[in-house]
Amino acid sequence: MLPPSGMLPAKDFAKPMDLRRIRHFVTLAETLNFHRAAERLHMAQPPLTVSIQKLEAELGTKLFLRESTGVSLTPSGRAVLIEAKKLLFHGNQLRESAQGAIDGTGGTLQIGFVGSATYGMLQKLLPLFRAEYPGVELILREATSVAIMQQLEDNALDIGLVRVPLLQPSKATLVQLERDEYIAALPRGNALAEKGLLQLSDLADQSFVMYAPTHAAGLHSTAMLACQQAGFIPRVTQQAVQVQTVLALVESGLGVALVPSVMQRFVSDRIVYRPFVDFPAAASIGLALAYMAETESPATHKFRKLAAREFAPRSPR
Repeated sequence: MLPPSGMLPAKDFAKPMDLRRIRHFVTLAETLNFHRAAERLHMAQPPLTVSIQKLEAELGTKLFLRESTGVSLTPSGRAVLIEAKKLLFHGNQLRESAQGAIDGTGGTLQIGFVGSATYGMLQKLLPLFRAEYPGVELILREATSVAIMQQLEDNALDIGLVRVPLLQPSKATLVQLERDEYIAALPRGNALAEKGLLQLSDLADQSFVMYAPTHAAGLHSTAMLACQQAGFIPRVTQQAVQVQTVLALVESGLGVALVPSVMQRFVSDRIVYRPFVDFPAAASIGLALAYMAETESPATHKFRKLAAREFAPRSPR
């Protein structure tokens, strides 16, 4: 049986469309002149004619009517033009996405962060990065430092903003961004809240809210070390993993705590913060950026460079 008028033998549509032929078709449809279309495409007219013929054969229908004055679109051609323009648009989007991932200006960047990074660090880094690289989609996940380091090794995260020191070994590379030291967080009714400056030994008789040794090992070890160097072992009555949880327990009057000084930005009428005059340098803490050097993506590299630029390490106060 012969195909209907204007129709070509049906072809196997499982074969992918050649975007070059789609572009040739759209250009000819816009100019309706082979000579002008060939000029716009920077190609000779005969190869353009062959390209259109091959596209018509693939689609099994005539797209143009050849006339002495030029060409015009067939009904099939007008219908195909709408979808052809969409294909070209999405093809360009696909190329831009691929190029963005290659040069670090597109794609996604998965960042894990500890809660205390939200008290200044994230607020500074995220707007700057978004302004410089608006094409990169940021995916943010809050977790403990221990969990973040594991997710980095599992390739579930690209970057981690973690509390240091870290006691467990890791394949990730650490770049210290911010150095800090502990201050005392006291329930407002505590007698020590009346003093302006404290010595660590002032806390010897206090009940402590302490960091859990398993999930917050770095904070736990440095806090315990500071107390031991001041000549006492803290009397721990409550434990918590996150610094914000520690502060919530202090608010509830369950004890005093050693918290990073940056947490003074957490304002509560039930907590008083006091610095120490004798805090040991050996028990200093900080925030660091962690990443896997062997699998670092271009977007990760750009974020790391921005972070290093904005947060040059400072000596403990």
